[in-house]
Amino acid sequence: MKSTRSLFGFIAGFLATLVFQQPAWWVLWCVGLAPFNAFSIAVNAFGVPEVVSHAFWGGIWGVLFSMFDRRFPSRSGYWVTAFLFGAVLPSAVGLLVVLPLRGGPMGGGWHLARLLTAFLANGAWGIGAGLILRILSSRLNRSSN
Repeated sequence: MKSTRSLFGFIAGFLATLVFQQPAWWVLWCVGLAPFNAFSIAVNAFGVPEVVSHAFWGGIWGVLFSMFDRRFPSRSGYWVTAFLFGAVLPSAVGLLVVLPLRGGPMGGGWHLARLLTAFLANGAWGIGAGLILRILSSRLNRSSN
């Protein structure tokens, strides 16, 4: 059951990147807040389009999300916690670890637009991951009854 939940977490995180995070990023770009557009097909150092790389890492974060979401508060508290999980954890790792490893400034140079974009787009990812994970888990529960 844990391996199924982890698989569902990966699927939820992967899909949440494509259906929630990237559209949020696109809206933020359209209003002039995001520093670059979403759904980038530019190829990274590994020869993979950026959007696919983001979705893969969203899946990895989804596995971690699936390990903790059952401990989130119930009702509206779940969605607030899901948003904060996405907004804080992946944003912190991206801005404080990944960006400097790629040669960028720590914290994205602490530019407010970049910080808000990361926080809001990744928060949207958290809500999406929670929603998709709940849908997948409920289908599993119904089929096992």
